[in-house]
Amino acid sequence: MLHLKDGLSLKSQLTVFSALVLHHTVVFLLLTHSCGGQSQVIGPSQPIVAIVGDEMILPCRLEPATDAVAMTLEWARPDLNPRFVHLWRDGRELLINKNPSYMGRTSLFIDKLKHGDISLKLSNVKLSDEGKYRCFIPSLGRESIVKIVVGAVSSPVIGITKNSSEVVLGCESKGWYPEPEVFWLDGEGNILSAGPTETVRGPDGLYTVSSRVTVEKTHTNRFTCRVQQQNINQTRETHIHVPDEFFMVPSSSAVYISIVLAVVFMCIVAVVFVVWRWRRNKIKTKKNHEDETEQREGEKKTKPSNNTELQVLMDGERDGEKPMAEREAMKDLVEGEGENKSKSKSNHIELQFDEEQIKRNQRMTEIQKMKKLKKEMGKLQEEREKKENEQKHAEEVVTRLMGQKKGLENQRERLQLQLEEVERQRDENERKIQSVDREITERERDKADLKIQKEAAEKDKDEDKKLLLEAKMGLDKRKAELEKELQKTEKTLESKEGEITKMIQRKSKAESQKEKINVKFEEIEKQRDDIKRKLESE
Repeated sequence: MLHLKDGLSLKSQLTVFSALVLHHTVVFLLLTHSCGGQSQVIGPSQPIVAIVGDEMILPCRLEPATDAVAMTLEWARPDLNPRFVHLWRDGRELLINKNPSYMGRTSLFIDKLKHGDISLKLSNVKLSDEGKYRCFIPSLGRESIVKIVVGAVSSPVIGITKNSSEVVLGCESKGWYPEPEVFWLDGEGNILSAGPTETVRGPDGLYTVSSRVTVEKTHTNRFTCRVQQQNINQTRETHIHVPDEFFMVPSSSAVYISIVLAVVFMCIVAVVFVVWRWRRNKIKTKKNHEDETEQREGEKKTKPSNNTELQVLMDGERDGEKPMAEREAMKDLVEGEGENKSKSKSNHIELQFDEEQIKRNQRMTEIQKMKKLKKEMGKLQEEREKKENEQKHAEEVVTRLMGQKKGLENQRERLQLQLEEVERQRDENERKIQSVDREITERERDKADLKIQKEAAEKDKDEDKKLLLEAKMGLDKRKAELEKELQKTEKTLESKEGEITKMIQRKSKAESQKEKINVKFEEIEKQRDDIKRKLESE
């Protein structure tokens, strides 16, 4: 009887054990099936290359395809603070803790979310966008890492110079990232031996490279400058054809002809100089001859008076009628008349000379005055050009400041819109927190619920409330940042308006000074024309 009782007990234990094993097996299979049916987050296995200024897509998808419209989706960069690049929740984008450098540059493909495509579109790529991005679905606990390599490229520019018998080609390319390599190729694609590449990195982080090579004449005279960057798999080329004339060396006959032409030119200059000196001497001799002729004519005019005197003396001697005293008086009279005539002629010549000297001095004075006016006009011209440049610079500065002002006004409007959006989300978040508090209170009052369900519900609500409180703190922080940035923008905008006013006043002052200079310039130009006409009439 005891043996039978022990057998029944053992059989009961085996039945319970089998039931437990079967239960655990079913649970394990259900869990395995559940895990096997859960979607995976799939991203690219290789880095993605993007070019500065372009648009790019960060691939990420769910496999098997699952509708992700109602899911929470996070695109983030762990190395940034805030780390969020794009946050999708409750069917829309949230700006909570979004990194400011990505504002307005990220978006999802809304029509593809229901097919499991959660790829991110990034516009206007910058150098700072390079890094690792995390595509994460919190409800699935799955993520994928997407790596981006950002590059910048530009086409090279070739210049050509000739040094004596050598032809040198120069190649320059600006705006590269990462640092590229430069190669020179001939018409057949062979690499040419060139000097070391010069590399300069600008304040924007972009590289400028330049290289020079000396080339010789070939049957094609075609050469290529190639700039490439292997990390981003980018290459840019520029071709040039050098004319045959650049490779021509000056011949000895050409040099001889040049020397002969130079000697002939110098001889012509010498002949012209000799002729000029000869004509000058001839004019001077002719003038001296005219002066001597005038002097002889004056002497001839005095001779008749002397002849008259002799005639009177001879008549007196023949007649013998006049006394000696009368003859002496007549002689003195004749000599006085000759001296007076000679002196009058000399005074007349001196007077003509003085008049010519006065005219010559007046002419020299007018010429000097004209030179002085010309010099003053040159100074006024320089001053006018300076004022024109100053006016042009002021206009350019005003235009630039107006553009900056417009950009600041757009930024202010954008910040105000973001601030309004944050306020709206903050109010909505506050309403959700109040709703959660009300539900928790109602559940505490509900005595009909099971204890375990009540604890689970309270735990879920506490979790939701915690998330909402964190979101509220993030919104408050974002609001403070936006208000600070808006205040800074307002201050900068006010400063720009002051600079614009100052530059407009400076421009008006330059225009006024320019007008005064133009009036003075016209007056001096009129004086110069009057002097010029006067000299031409003389």
